[in-house]
Amino acid sequence: MIGKLKGIVDEYGDDFVILDVNGVGYVCFCSSRTLQNLPSPGEAAVLSIETIVREDMIRLYGFADLEEREWFRILTTVQGVGTKVALAILSVLRTSELASAIALKDVTALCRAAGVGKKLAERICQELKDKTPGFASVDPGLVALAGGIAEKTAPKPLADAVSALVNLGYPQIRASAAVAAAARSAGEDATTETLIRLGLKELALA
Repeated sequence: MIGKLKGIVDEYGDDFVILDVNGVGYVCFCSSRTLQNLPSPGEAAVLSIETIVREDMIRLYGFADLEEREWFRILTTVQGVGTKVALAILSVLRTSELASAIALKDVTALCRAAGVGKKLAERICQELKDKTPGFASVDPGLVALAGGIAEKTAPKPLADAVSALVNLGYPQIRASAAVAAAARSAGEDATTETLIRLGLKELALA
């Protein structure tokens, strides 16, 4: 198995790079984000590699670092997420953004990737929710609130405050973050009106 390649960039394709390693050209399929960050042809580059072996082919997938490769592996454990969709997700979301999107059940963020519809995005969040804590750097209170809103189990004042902010035009994730911060400062017994007022202050400071 090939785990890493260090060589000279030979040429680029739409979704791959050919890396020349001692005269042998290796075709490595990559996310567009990784391709954009690689140097120009003729310059040296290093890629972490995931080797996929099937009956009819052997393919190499290249990544900017070990964390991106690990996320590729994690994503492809979800039914309906093949290598192409996994790369599409990694093309539109940084690994930290992906971890946060899953932790916060941000279906909209995942749906930005080609080939990812709402049902698949929901499945990714559901199946990988327990695998993100080690990668995500988000407020646990925000995770709990976002999850409660998605599952309709959040306390009514908090859910109503988030809904009010969304109706004012704020994205749900920003609204949830603002209300979570407001709830921390106002306490568990805060009214919807108080949470909205403090939430707007948080949004103004962001």
